[in-house]
Amino acid sequence: MATQFPDDFKCPISLEIMSDPVILPSGHTFDRPNIQRWLDAGHRTCPLTKLPLPEHPSLIPNHALRSLISNYTLPSPAQLHNTQSQPNQQPQTLIATLTSAASSLDSKLESLDQLNRLSKRDAAFRAKLTESGAVAAVLKCVDSDEPSLQEKALTLLLNVSLDDDNKVGLVAEGAIARVVAVLQGGSPNSRAVAATMLTSLAVVEVNKATIGSYPYAIRALVSLLRDGKGREKKEAATALYAICSFPDNRRRAVECGAVSILIRIADSGLERAVEVLGLLAKSKDGREEMQRFSGCVKILVRVLENGSSRGIQYALLTLSSLCHFSEKMCVEARKEGVLAICVRLVEDDNEKIRKNASYLIQVLDGNHSMI
Repeated sequence: MATQFPDDFKCPISLEIMSDPVILPSGHTFDRPNIQRWLDAGHRTCPLTKLPLPEHPSLIPNHALRSLISNYTLPSPAQLHNTQSQPNQQPQTLIATLTSAASSLDSKLESLDQLNRLSKRDAAFRAKLTESGAVAAVLKCVDSDEPSLQEKALTLLLNVSLDDDNKVGLVAEGAIARVVAVLQGGSPNSRAVAATMLTSLAVVEVNKATIGSYPYAIRALVSLLRDGKGREKKEAATALYAICSFPDNRRRAVECGAVSILIRIADSGLERAVEVLGLLAKSKDGREEMQRFSGCVKILVRVLENGSSRGIQYALLTLSSLCHFSEKMCVEARKEGVLAICVRLVEDDNEKIRKNASYLIQVLDGNHSMI
């Protein structure tokens, strides 16, 4: 009986099983000969989404999918060695432990521990791991209701995502759906790792848009920012900062109620929240929400007076955006003594603080129209 391959193994252009799958900047995978012919014909849009592509789009090898196609049948449990007695096993053996119905929870946890140790600092091993079809197996572990298995599997995906070539591939294989599900219902540790995972994936520009448009992704981060504990809040804020460097995502974050939550936790000392506010203040919706929050300027002034260099830098940026577009905010900032603080900060050792303070002085003096 012929092997029935999953539809994901077929090229969307030819509908044939792919021999050399590559990922387009749009995040979709095609067989290299087919997509190359498409590009050579002068097309500069994704065949699936019709979205524009760069003039010279890169084709990233999808090692994980290629390996899954060539090694569709994993070794049977009878072929496996004991994971605890062989610390230097090949990835395929450890992965097979994860996929086997006969494997105990302890054996799966031990396999993940070994894979995490080997992948954390070894780029060559991470490449070998993706080529062995590990991602699909690890994603299934992320779906587990067992917190320890879920957390270790997420940590392994985070290690794999350290290499930029893998970031788009992980998204293409469905990592975002799993990560968002964990953000919504995982253990505290798993939620923190899931937020860190989104930060890592968002390093690649195309992933910022994909994550932002994914249902509930930004909303789940904002909820974690509101309800999580120390580490969860920090990782959620970091992920929002990475994702909101893409302009469309600022509007989404504002719509999810991020502004008031960020201002409150900025006041409690989490300066990463001030960094996110600096990005959201670049959008009209973000500025309007900040203006509605009573005491926003006072909180930013406290960061100017007591914050770290990075906190001060972003508090200045946020105030500059608010005051540039609102005379009311200018009046409030002057009332809170921002001008005097900026005069002091233009002597700071940090060049960015000096530059931002100088600009804010000009905004408050009304001399920013030509800047």
